[in-house]
Amino acid sequence: MSETLKRSRKRFGGHAHKKQRGARELQVGAQGVLVTCNMNERKCTSEAFSLLSEYADALYGPEQDSLSEDEEDDEDAEAALKKEVSQIQSSMKTHQQRFSAVDSGAHNVVFIRTHGVDPEQLVHHILSDLYQTKKRKSRVILRMLPVSGTCKAFPEDMEKFLSVFLERWFRAPLRATYQICFKARNSSHSKREEVIKAVAGLVGKLNPLNKVDLTNPELSIIIEIIKTVCCVSVLKDYTLYRKYNLQEVEAANQTQEHGDGEKADGSAESHDTSAGNGTKEADFCSLYGTLVILETFSSENKTEVWKSNKTTEITCVYQ
Repeated sequence: MSETLKRSRKRFGGHAHKKQRGARELQVGAQGVLVTCNMNERKCTSEAFSLLSEYADALYGPEQDSLSEDEEDDEDAEAALKKEVSQIQSSMKTHQQRFSAVDSGAHNVVFIRTHGVDPEQLVHHILSDLYQTKKRKSRVILRMLPVSGTCKAFPEDMEKFLSVFLERWFRAPLRATYQICFKARNSSHSKREEVIKAVAGLVGKLNPLNKVDLTNPELSIIIEIIKTVCCVSVLKDYTLYRKYNLQEVEAANQTQEHGDGEKADGSAESHDTSAGNGTKEADFCSLYGTLVILETFSSENKTEVWKSNKTTEITCVYQ
């Protein structure tokens, strides 16, 4: 009797647990937003939900509940109850929330899955509003990167997926200047140089007039690999909005208010180390990067600057 009970639990309970756990993890086919933070994922998730919901309601209208109230009263109470139960059961199968958090597979990275929302349009709208209104709406969130497509993080799978995915922006007669930004977390399947070279080749095949521009490109191809999942998006204004870093956009707005001489578009002081054209000063900024330093500093005093500002992030502005 006990052996039969054990077999039944293993047969029915174990598989259900694995299925539920898998549904809460980042998987191929998902769309959403990668949100990075610094040692406070729970607060980051809360801020992300609040920010995304606020702007999604403005763009797409309030999220509609799948359940609707009956306009007519049923005379038979039992029939009405059965009807309500069936509606709840059907809604549980078909209803998907606009935003839901899933396990990204990396520390300090939150993935918010989206449904019925264009993640690129939504995040660009958020950054555009923050840049124009100069409002501070986040404390923990660092970057918000839209994810328009996902595939397996293996060279053959990435090449097959990207050859179709990139047509929307780069296939002739469309053309644009671009850069490729690559980052891998908890993964050793793909090397940075090989991926960038392969993606550049695909873009060139779509239209030879597409040109690389590491200074101020029209479009930025973002490739973020987490374990065995490759997250891809093509973003505009990537340099203007400081690599989609909310903290740096807000900091840039504050420095403009104080008249420190920073350019309005923020492009002159931004160094994209991920594209391979960064400097040592830019590397220092990206690592310890929101206190504004208005003078170029040498490598000798970098340690002293960092020690004196341990609790403050540093954004470097060069004269």
